Amino acid sequence: MLMIKAIVRPEKTNEIMKELNDAGFPAVTKLDVVGRGKQRGVKVGDVVYDEIPKELLVMVIRDEDKDDIISTIIKHGKTGEAGTFGDGKIFVTPVEEVYTISTGQPGL
Repeated sequence: MLMIKAIVRPEKTNEIMKELNDAGFPAVTKLDVVGRGKQRGVKVGDVVYDEIPKELLVMVIRDEDKDDIISTIIKHGKTGEAGTFGDGKIFVTPVEEVYTISTGQPGL
């Protein structure tokens, strides 16, 4: 199993979640977050905005679904040409165990 954490632009979240659902991946946790990437925020005049609103999408998935999910997030999360800063990042980490709280059963 893998955990995917995708930091995306808020205006792209609904489209990404719809496409994931349509592709058979409905289980997503969404959190409102703020932060900055390697561009260190946005400077407007003398003011630097370094708490830029983003959405964090979290999914625990089967290993074999990774490529489909990542390509869906990239396809529907990008705003333009390659290299547009601020579109976000995707992190993939292994998950050792998962349990359903209501039943205590292991696994997805």
